[in-house]
Amino acid sequence: MAAYIPAGPPPEITVLYFAAAATATGCTTECITLPTLLETPGFPLTDLPALLAERHPDTGLAAVLAQSRWAVNEEMVDDPAKVLLRGGEEVAVICPVSGG
Repeated sequence: MAAYIPAGPPPEITVLYFAAAATATGCTTECITLPTLLETPGFPLTDLPALLAERHPDTGLAAVLAQSRWAVNEEMVDDPAKVLLRGGEEVAVICPVSGG
């Protein structure tokens, strides 16, 4: 994760947790203040798993996120490396599920 420097009021996002992510965090929704970089116009979605895992240490969340996909504002994300969060987004953690 890159070193982030605050630049004005920090942007916030809403994270929605489902299935194993909700179990690991103990919550289904959470408001997250995003760190900001002066030279970057947003917070990379690829850095979000580390930020969330830091907020929920020793919960197994990092392992869940490593296998999960993302949806931003109800749209599935095909390439997280191309997504910058600027604040105001709703980001859902889509965990893998199995059926029987």
